[in-house]
Parts: sequence; C-alpha cells; structure tokens
Amino acid sequence: MKFEELGLAAPILEAVKDCGYEHPTPIQEQAIPCVLQGRDVIGASQTGTGKSAAFALPLLSMIEHTGEPQVLVLEPTRELADQLAEAFRSYGKHTDISVALLYGGVGYGAQSEALKAGADVVVATPGRLVDHFYRGTMKFKKVKHLVLDEVDRMTDMGFLPIVRKIVNLCPWEGRQTLFFSATMPQILRGFAKWCLREDPAEIAIARREVAATISHAFYPVGLDQRDDLLLALVKSTDFRNLMVFTRTRKEADAVSRLLINNGWDGQVAVMHSDIPQKERMEALRGFKEDKYRILVATDVAARGIDVSGVTHVINYRVPENPEDYVHRIGRTGRAEATGDAFTLLTADEIDFAKSVEGFIKQKIERRKLEGFPYAYTALLDTELRPVRKPRPASKPRRRR
Repeated sequence: MKFEELGLAAPILEAVKDCGYEHPTPIQEQAIPCVLQGRDVIGASQTGTGKSAAFALPLLSMIEHTGEPQVLVLEPTRELADQLAEAFRSYGKHTDISVALLYGGVGYGAQSEALKAGADVVVATPGRLVDHFYRGTMKFKKVKHLVLDEVDRMTDMGFLPIVRKIVNLCPWEGRQTLFFSATMPQILRGFAKWCLREDPAEIAIARREVAATISHAFYPVGLDQRDDLLLALVKSTDFRNLMVFTRTRKEADAVSRLLINNGWDGQVAVMHSDIPQKERMEALRGFKEDKYRILVATDVAARGIDVSGVTHVINYRVPENPEDYVHRIGRTGRAEATGDAFTLLTADEIDFAKSVEGFIKQKIERRKLEGFPYAYTALLDTELRPVRKPRPASKPRRRR
C-alpha cells in the first residue's frame, strides 16, 4: 500500500513525499483510515514503529487554521514533546496550520506568545499544560482531537492523576481521543475505557524481534575494571555514532568525564534530567547532526527519541528492568540497518542479565575483549565464546 491510498489531504501527501516516505508502516496503514473516519483509537505499538505519523498525518488532514487549539497531544517528556512538535511542523509545512510546544524547564513567554498567536496544534507535557490553563493562556473549549501518547510511560512517571484532569478539561461531545501505549497493563485498560468512547478501534502491532538486525553481547568484567573495559571497548569499536546508557544521572556525568579525559574531548555529549532543557536539546541536536559522536544518557533518551545512524549502543550496567534494555538497544538497528548492543556485566548483575534474556527470548553471547588485561572474576570461567573483536560499523569511521 502507498500513502496515496489512505485518504490523506494533498498538502500532507506532499510533505510525506518531501520526507521520502513511500509505504506506510503497519500501524500507519491500520490507524490512519480509522483516525480519518473520526473513530477513537486505542493502539499498542512499540517505539520506532512510526506511531507519531500514524496520528499526526490524518489529524493534519482533518483540520484547518482557526487560531484556536483543535488538536492536543500529551507526551511524558520534554524531548518527546519537542520531537513530536517538529514532526507536526514538518508534516504540515504546506498548510497554514500552526503548532505550539509547551514544556517545563524554560520560561513561559515564548509559549504564551505561540498560544496567543493562534496555535491549531498544541503538543505538551502534562505539568506545563496545566500551568498554562491556570494562567489563562491555554483554552480547551475548541479541542476536537485529544492524543495521549506513551501512556504507560506517563503512568510510570506518576502523571496519571494530572492526565485525568486534562481529559476532563477537554470537551466530551464530539471529541476524538487517540490512546497509544507500548504496553497495556490492566490499569491502563481501565483508564482507556474511561476516556474513550464506546467501540474504539483497537490496533495492536506485534512486538518486533529485537535481535533481527542487532548483534547482542555481554562483556563480563570485575567491578573494579568496569571503567577500563568501557574505555577499551569504545577505543576498539569502529562506530559511526555511539550511545552509552547509564542507570543514574551521577553515572552519566562520571562516564562522560571519563570519555572526555581519555581521548574523546569535544566529541561527547551528556543528557539527563538534571541538565537544563536548553542544553539537553542542544546535546540531542548536536548528536543527530554529527557534532558529537558519543551521547551518554540515562533512560530519558531511550524511550521514543528518534536518532538515526546510531551504529552501536553500550550499556554501562545491565538495566534493572528488561524493558529498558529493549528501549535502549532500539536506538540502533533501525530501519533494517545492522547495529551492535554491548553490555558490561558484573557478578552482581547476573539476575538482571537472565531477566533480559528471558524477556527477549534469546541467550546473549558472552564475549571477552581481545588484548584487555582482565583481572580474575568467576564470570570469565563460564559461558565465554571464542575471543573476537567487535564487529565494525557498516559505514567508514570518520577521522577524529
């Protein structure tokens, strides 16, 4: 199927062509006709499946510029909100539809001006949206299309009560509600039933085989050699762009300093929730534009952030939640490209490693880095495969 067969408006199709899209993804193929018909939708789909375009393209096809918010989209994080607002602007560039982006960590002035100027689409994080309501700068009475995106993530972050408040602020009569979540636990099914009309279209995209284009490996190491192995692994890996994930903000800062002090000065950016929003967005933008080759981040960057061209992911520790492992490694191996996911493994993380393997239904190879001066750990005595070097990236390495 081609996008021309889905019933999208001509200006939106033109933007789709500009983006180089030829065929819709499964969730786009299923969701776009339902949205255009005005149906409520409950969609279960992993990140990276094209979910944003599945609702943005039809919604832009359905509205015209009126100068009042008609489409309201809630996102759990500032980065996701910024990314989605940019997608709406890109898809709507051949129309006169305007987009306002509302999130915390920055001043209210530019956001209030965008609303005052007549935004048709509002993309927001829950807390800042309610702030604008109390300030009188955000009006809900003309909202016809409400999108709740990454609802499971919003629930994890404790946003469900404030999201309920926002749903109640929006008109009920004539409102179309689109509900998207990567997972659908029972609490979310009850919430979806409360905020959607009867008989919504239910779309479930099967979980992708995460290992289809990604090579996984655990690198066992003693606790006191974790940093040394990380440096050796980065040095020996022929990557194009690399993401290093840590569990905590403190670890992210420490790992970025470690890399900067050992040959990667000027090529490392760090991203976590303690860093000012402007700097976080600059780090992400610089990484996307190849200003930085290495991005060190906590899980704030793993969920839904669209970064193409990442050839390698390294987990500084095994994630405690196996779903976080899937989201992290999903930054590489996108669009059928190959990618590598390396994880440093210490003795205290064996149970986490087993949980990851159970979750992805795959035994992950244990590797030993050639030439590294290992100190003894019992992990090196078990389940190790023949010595090998990391696979080179599919694209040539640029000179440092």
